[in-house]
Amino acid sequence: MTTDLTMTTMTTGQTMMTTTEEPSLLRRLRVRLSARMRIVGWCVLLVAFAVGASVLLLRQILFDRLDDRINASLEQEVAELRSLATGRDPETGQPFADDIASIFDTFLARNIPPDNEALFTFVDGEPYRASSGAPASLDRESELLGRWSQLTETDAGTLETPAGPARYLAVPLQQAGETTGVFVVAIFVEGDRREVDDAIRTAAAVSGGVLVVASLLAWVVAGRVLAPIETLTETARSITESDLTRRIPVQGNDQIAELTETFNAMLDRLEASFLTQRRFMDDAGHELRTPITIIRGHLELLGDDPDERHEVVGIVTDELDRMNRQVDDMLLLAKSERPDFLDREPIDLGAVTDEWMVKVRALGERQWQLDQRGSGVVVADRQRLTQAVMNLAENAARHTADGDVIALGSTVVNGDARIWVRDDGPGIHPDDQQRVFERFARASMPNRSKGSSGLGLAIVRAIAEAHGGHVELASQPGEGAVFTVIVPVNRKGDQWPAS
Repeated sequence: MTTDLTMTTMTTGQTMMTTTEEPSLLRRLRVRLSARMRIVGWCVLLVAFAVGASVLLLRQILFDRLDDRINASLEQEVAELRSLATGRDPETGQPFADDIASIFDTFLARNIPPDNEALFTFVDGEPYRASSGAPASLDRESELLGRWSQLTETDAGTLETPAGPARYLAVPLQQAGETTGVFVVAIFVEGDRREVDDAIRTAAAVSGGVLVVASLLAWVVAGRVLAPIETLTETARSITESDLTRRIPVQGNDQIAELTETFNAMLDRLEASFLTQRRFMDDAGHELRTPITIIRGHLELLGDDPDERHEVVGIVTDELDRMNRQVDDMLLLAKSERPDFLDREPIDLGAVTDEWMVKVRALGERQWQLDQRGSGVVVADRQRLTQAVMNLAENAARHTADGDVIALGSTVVNGDARIWVRDDGPGIHPDDQQRVFERFARASMPNRSKGSSGLGLAIVRAIAEAHGGHVELASQPGEGAVFTVIVPVNRKGDQWPAS
């Protein structure tokens, strides 16, 4: 029973996992295909619209040109007839005068119209002759022919005939104010229109092939364009808290490249944030283990003797104070990478230097000196800068004895505020000058000072870097040390009046 139940539970769990994973996979696939399909769909829609509009426009242009050509042909035939009417009869050599029948005979004999063109003539209101290409069915249109034979003014238009639609131009010929004949030229447009339609169908077929090819190319191009996004998605999916090192290669100089750079920058920030958290946990675990061990050891050995209890309470209180300071310093370092770490304001460098001199004198019996008092306005966080200076002064006081010189100074050089603390202490070996700014660096140094959390100089560097500056150290063993905090006078984009 137990085995069956276990197997059933496993099968159910596997089914639930599969059911849960499948919609997720389908959803990702649908979203991915949807983006590509939307791009291709819009491309196909735009190309189809352009192709359709082009075909319709081409059809209209061809029909307009056909109409212009037909009108020109009609007018040409009439112009040739009028030119002939003003000439001479080739048989007699005499002017045609009022011999309308001779004019028509000569014109029809000389002109052989195209297959789609027909010529009709009327004399004294009766049908006279027609060109050899005139449709026989049109001769039976007595109503149409009767209307043409009675014309007294030029008439033009389109009509439906048994031979198909035709464009015509009818011109009456007059003598002494009376109509003696009518000349009609008709062009049957069915064949020409059929040729235009065939051309349009061919163009539509070619355009359809172009649309298919364009769709395939759009599909391929969309895939290539979306490839960095696919890589971005896979990278984001593969990133875990334990591995934030993967980055997406940046290709080109377009919006996709900008998106990739932005994503990589986000990963840099995330990695830095995780490193900060991990370092905070490591530092807390490393540094708090010792005072916790000391407190536990003394509490476990605590007896009933009042003097002993008083001594243990003092030790425990001291260790708790040290733990509290270490936690505060570690939290400060963790906050130093946040954008709201600083509260910038315009600060009078000379006035704040005077304040620092007043505050540092309470750190010990030293020969406190003011090397230089800077002038000007610095855009910075007043409290953070004060904290950095006090940390440097406290560090100098721990490594000097009563009566030793500790000097403080400030100045503005080339747009940077330089604030320094100088002492006559034992100095720092060149090999250790970079390491002293690391967290808990004093833990590996001899003659460590009691009461130091090992984070003072790391905090100074964090404050300087948060202001967009840095810290410089000049020191030689036995010759003291000079710590200089350098920060820009104005943050880029800030405009403050100089004092």
